[in-house]
Amino acid sequence: MAARIRFFKHRCNALINMNSTSVIALRECLSRSYHVQKDFSSKQVRKTFTDFFHELYQHRIVKSSPVRPRGDTSLLFVNAGMNQFKPIFLGAADPRSEMVTYRRVVNSQKCVRAGGKHNDLEDVGRDVYHHTFFEMLGNWSFGDYFKEEACGMAWRLLTEEYRIPPERLYVSYFAGDAISGLPADEETRHIWLSIGVPADHLLPFGMRDNFWEMGETGPCGPCTEIHYDHIGGRNAALLVNADSPDVVEIWNLVFMQYNREADHSLRSLPHFSVDTGMGLERLVSVLQGQRSNYDTDLFTPLLSAIQQCANCPKYRGRTGEADVGKVDMAYRVVADHVRTLSVCIADGVYPGMSGAELVLRRILRRAVRFSSEVLQAPEGSLAGLVPTVAHILIMDVINENEAQFLSSLKQGRRVIDRTLQRLEGSNSVFPAPVAWSLHRNLGFPLDLIGLMLEEKGIANWASFKCHGLPDSGRETLFHLDLHTLAQLQADKVPQTDDFLKYHYSLGPDDKYVFQPCHATVQALYCGQALVSEVAEGQRCGVVLDRTCFYAEQGGQSHDQGYFIKDGLQDVMYPVEAVHLAGGYVVHQVTTADVLTKGDQVQLYVDEAQRLACMVKHTATHILNFALRQHLGPSVEQRGSHVAADRLRFDFSVKVHTTQLQEIEKSIRNIITEDSAVYIEEVSLARVKDIPGLRTVEEVYPDPVRVVSVAVPISDLFVSQTVRPTSVELCCGTHLRRTGEIGDLVIVSERQMVKGISRIIAVTGDDARQVGFIKTGKSPVKSCKITGKSC
Repeated sequence: MAARIRFFKHRCNALINMNSTSVIALRECLSRSYHVQKDFSSKQVRKTFTDFFHELYQHRIVKSSPVRPRGDTSLLFVNAGMNQFKPIFLGAADPRSEMVTYRRVVNSQKCVRAGGKHNDLEDVGRDVYHHTFFEMLGNWSFGDYFKEEACGMAWRLLTEEYRIPPERLYVSYFAGDAISGLPADEETRHIWLSIGVPADHLLPFGMRDNFWEMGETGPCGPCTEIHYDHIGGRNAALLVNADSPDVVEIWNLVFMQYNREADHSLRSLPHFSVDTGMGLERLVSVLQGQRSNYDTDLFTPLLSAIQQCANCPKYRGRTGEADVGKVDMAYRVVADHVRTLSVCIADGVYPGMSGAELVLRRILRRAVRFSSEVLQAPEGSLAGLVPTVAHILIMDVINENEAQFLSSLKQGRRVIDRTLQRLEGSNSVFPAPVAWSLHRNLGFPLDLIGLMLEEKGIANWASFKCHGLPDSGRETLFHLDLHTLAQLQADKVPQTDDFLKYHYSLGPDDKYVFQPCHATVQALYCGQALVSEVAEGQRCGVVLDRTCFYAEQGGQSHDQGYFIKDGLQDVMYPVEAVHLAGGYVVHQVTTADVLTKGDQVQLYVDEAQRLACMVKHTATHILNFALRQHLGPSVEQRGSHVAADRLRFDFSVKVHTTQLQEIEKSIRNIITEDSAVYIEEVSLARVKDIPGLRTVEEVYPDPVRVVSVAVPISDLFVSQTVRPTSVELCCGTHLRRTGEIGDLVIVSERQMVKGISRIIAVTGDDARQVGFIKTGKSPVKSCKITGKSC
């Protein structure tokens, strides 16, 4: 025993005499022991998270949505786990969809932060934790549990399931804001104290750090963040939110309490919700005892693959001045970017010339430049990094784009070098015309030009950034805000019955008959508020108890038309647009006379416009079918739009002129056959049994409408020998028979970007005129719908 005591005293004296650097190193080594015991793989980290909330707290597991946002034009990419749940936060979820049943949800969401408000592209490679693509682990409560439960679950998961030492964790909460008049979130502070977080690990911060907002307007609220100290064995409170790589945020719990109004004021939400987000990459680095995300099993195999094909030293994880030649930065850029490219392309976003496609093109070209110039990798290396399980199309897209840009990169490098030689010795700013020439003519992203100049020691290149490209705007409609929707629900205003939009028939003269609809004005929306009366000449939104108007959805344009008020038969109220919000159909109207809540009105649809859309929509289904028949089952729909004058269809396969002619011929054959179009509502569980069913990536109501050409819906389930036909899930309006299309001519086909083709087609009289011009012959069949242009 005495010998053991002497040994222990000797070790203590040795520790006391060690310098501070050695102590820190030893402490860091000892503090990592819990990671070695647990030894989490990234796969286990992800599964532990979802299983924890699903099995212990009854959260529904919802799969990740694609990185291309569904119907959200405010985003280029899905950049947070809550994006797919925005309709719930905004009170605008389709009442027939599964989403309205969500109360507790958990998932791991694919996210891209490159372009737009949240843009990490410039930081990727410079440090060891920024990414353009990452996974966001999150759990949500929609009007169910709130602060106390959310904090308790988070603490239990981190300290018990992941076994992170509590002393390594620091928690921030909202300190209040005098300008906004918001009080400090003392409730959250007391919750954390009751859980056992020490007071010196519980820190208040203001709006910048601990108040989360969806955007300029919309749901928002205070948040509480959990931070992790990589070093340990000390009090690191001063390093929280101080941009220290030693103390990093790992989880953000947002408490949706308010709505940011258009006038920037805050109003309390009708239902409080919880929205949390924790980056998988950063959590894995913590649990695997690494300081860098790139040193985890999410990246090390990819970095090894890069080193095998590159003509450079292996990755050493250096940053800043220590990273001589920017080699390690290049490793991180290529590894990050090829992940982003693979995920985006797999989700149908291809490098292109605008929007998200343009951002992806910039990411690809940035990766090509670092791969070829810094890492000295041969052509084709970038695509070779794509996992072998990935679809061959992804590798082809990257290969082709890499080859296209390599020659431009060499030419651009020569232009930059010659320009800098001419400027040598002067204080001139890099010429903006040269930068814009590289941008317009050689496809150089401006940020890439800036990066290349920065590497040459030119810091004043940014002056040409102010010469931005013109923005394009879109007309906004009268969209009900979430407070208005909540008020309508609180006032027990019934959701609009719009099933009459499907009520039409053929008259004795084979013309379609659209019966007018009698309705009551349930609500008037004007000036961002519900009002009881709207004066003449004002633009407003009108909510009715029932309607025969089609609201824009499913790629089909909204109806137009008018309504008249009972007792005022000579005054028409034109309906300019129609859209859905939380089960309410909002008619955008400019009043021709006073309109009052409770007024009785008669609705009349513009029959020619509606019929033209019906023709185009049925024709779109047949076009989709014909494309698959001639180009193969790999054809995937990438978007469509049905308007009165034409139809647009985007798809995933390149098509040749001879194939287009055969596709047109097949469509005309189906039109000539004059087959019946069958429509029936079927439960979502049952539609999975329909062979050959085509769907797109969106949330469907239950039950859902099935549209089948030539084959009755019932036959699709019972017969295994049913002939191939067009079968789709669709909420649009359709013809009764294919012969009523009259004719179809493809007037334009072009490849928008690599992997995305677009067809523009016309029908009816327009098709006959185009067909006569193209062939000099009359069309194959006359349209049944006489007297109207289709």
